[in-house]
Amino acid sequence: MKIGIIRETKIPHDYRVPLTPIHCRRITDRYPEVSFLVQPDKSRCYSDEEYRNLEIVLSEDMDECDILMGIKEVSLDRLISGKTYLFFSHTAKKQFHNRELLREILRKKIRLIDYEFLTKNDLRVVAFGRYAGIVGAYNALRGYGKMSGYYELKPAWQCFDKADMFKNLREVVISRLKIVITGGGRVAHGAMETLISAGIRQINPDQFLANEFNYPVFTQLDPVYYVQRIDKRKFDLDHFFHFPQEYESIFLPYTTVADLYLVCHYWDPRSPRMLTTEDYRNKDFRIRLIADISCDINGSVPSTLRASNIQDPFYGYDPLTGKESLLFSQGSITIMAVDNLPGELPRDSSYEFGDQLESEVIPALIGKSGQDIIKNAVIAENGFLTDRFRYLEDFVSNSGGEN
Repeated sequence: MKIGIIRETKIPHDYRVPLTPIHCRRITDRYPEVSFLVQPDKSRCYSDEEYRNLEIVLSEDMDECDILMGIKEVSLDRLISGKTYLFFSHTAKKQFHNRELLREILRKKIRLIDYEFLTKNDLRVVAFGRYAGIVGAYNALRGYGKMSGYYELKPAWQCFDKADMFKNLREVVISRLKIVITGGGRVAHGAMETLISAGIRQINPDQFLANEFNYPVFTQLDPVYYVQRIDKRKFDLDHFFHFPQEYESIFLPYTTVADLYLVCHYWDPRSPRMLTTEDYRNKDFRIRLIADISCDINGSVPSTLRASNIQDPFYGYDPLTGKESLLFSQGSITIMAVDNLPGELPRDSSYEFGDQLESEVIPALIGKSGQDIIKNAVIAENGFLTDRFRYLEDFVSNSGGEN
């Protein structure tokens, strides 16, 4: 079996890779029936020379590969008919901007395996979520420094790696700051990793609501703290996951005591919004910076008007008009909504992602372990949507999705 590591074609460019040189080498050593071809790319975080040094072949031509692996969506003109592709397609929520991508995949009878749906025991086996949280929290602290004028942090993408980024954090003084995090998964724990590295203390939600502190603190909220059943029956996490439309937000009290809000929870479109536009106009609303690390546009928090980017991560939100405003202007709230945060630390995040692929996905791809990991993540095959993703038919046929 020949696997191709394709060049990233989405703009803005992503520097991450699904498998680093050492992962490719280890996989071929363990499974002699597997070989790799890597498309040359001068901007990739791991250089062509690093692959070549480990005897991984570089080739522009991917036609002889059975499986093609990338990170972000592939340009329509680069899709090769009849191949198996693995990448983050961002189509399963009927994202309008990727409708043509899914149509082209069906036309070309491509087998699309989406990383997001590779699961084992109902848990994702590959994800960049931890690094989204790590970098997102750093960006939030950097934004607060710029907004307040108290300190300066260089961008994460200018740091050599995570260790260098954390070293920068430890060199600044952060005082009297209250941060609230929603979510309890990889993203939230990555964010907590950064805050703890910065010397910010974790406290429980009740303490956070009741007290002020002379030092920086944060609290992390699982769903039981930010939603409740509409019928006021006892909270049940499994019920919430299956029937999120039966819940309402109870997050508002935290907006009156927090300075920064880190949005790290997964948002199902059926779920209640964490905030409404009216909530921002509450005279007691205290939050001055929202880092929407999950980056759901028009989703959980209405101030995420658009995705920002690595080079220009912040924009202003005017709570009175509900529209974008001049950054750091009087009365505005600073928004950080970068949609490819792990790309700011591409070497670290790619290495962790490659570890996950090597241990769980590659064996399944080549028939050495559980095929269900792959089966459940196949969105399209032989020109048709698979049963699990049949709900996308109206989206593909132009009668569903965003307008």
